Amino acid sequence: MTGSAPSPLALTIGEPAGIGAEVLLGAWLAREAKALPTFYVLGDPALIAARAQRLALDVPLIEVSPENTAAHFATALPVVPLENRLADTPGIPSGANAAGVVEAITRAVEDTLSGRAAAIVTCPIAKKPLYDAGFQYPGHTEYLGHLAEEATGGPATAVMMLAGPDLKTVPVTVHQALNEVAESLTRQAIETTGEIVARDLIGRFAIPSPRLAVSGLNPHAGEGGAMGREDIDIIAPAIAALRDKGIDAFGPLPADTMFHAAARKNYDAALCMYHDQALIPVKTLAFDDTVNVTLGLPFIRTSPDHGTAFDIAGKGVARPDSLIVAIELARWLADNAEKHAP
Repeated sequence: MTGSAPSPLALTIGEPAGIGAEVLLGAWLAREAKALPTFYVLGDPALIAARAQRLALDVPLIEVSPENTAAHFATALPVVPLENRLADTPGIPSGANAAGVVEAITRAVEDTLSGRAAAIVTCPIAKKPLYDAGFQYPGHTEYLGHLAEEATGGPATAVMMLAGPDLKTVPVTVHQALNEVAESLTRQAIETTGEIVARDLIGRFAIPSPRLAVSGLNPHAGEGGAMGREDIDIIAPAIAALRDKGIDAFGPLPADTMFHAAARKNYDAALCMYHDQALIPVKTLAFDDTVNVTLGLPFIRTSPDHGTAFDIAGKGVARPDSLIVAIELARWLADNAEKHAP
């Protein structure tokens, strides 16, 4: 409602054995210095309190519902308790925590679709303990797409974007082995991804006429077919189809020359053909300031670009920088989406 206080952001605890709890604590401690928007954590208060005690962090906690988060955010970290308890065992993941990890994600989506939260910010999850417990989805992004389909009753295509200060990249194929990429890459997948990216750059990133640079799959974008036909037979026709739909897409471009500073001035986002082709350049340029953003869904989700960092969990050295940027971007995207709502 116009004039009312904005809904808070819903943050998920992520993998309990990783650094999620400590970067959440660090973000709350930085709330005044960074002028962070109001948020609450979907997690286990006992785990968060134990991690704060382990790291000697003076962070009071308060159990809340999403609706009364704002009243307490200045003086305590608001936590919406999960039904499933989580064990605080830094560096030692366990499938026993899987139910709570999944519950936090599911409830964050429910809160956001209902309007209790404005957007979701997820801390990193570890996939193997989830798989060991029967989790059926390749990762966060795919599970969020499933939840969107369940909630809306219609199809939903979740698209991963890595958004940094100087570069935004999108992988067309995501969590799959490299030797499967060429076989699974299709014109339709590139076209659908490009349409979603263009739409959300307009509606969420406030870029009125987005330009999409599209990478090739093979070295030198296939060298005219000498190094593979995918660039000619799949990628180029998809780019032509996007242009026919009024989207300013161009390529396929050799991936080894499209990310330097002068090249980046020519586009607003880069469509890449596989995971590492997209993630390596953006993380190299700005690891601490890059955010994972999920496009194409009826809610906004951001996440830090780092993983669970089991090797440093519980040691007090994890930095909350990427989570802080993810929180700031989630609020900005939610505000933009509201302005552009029909």
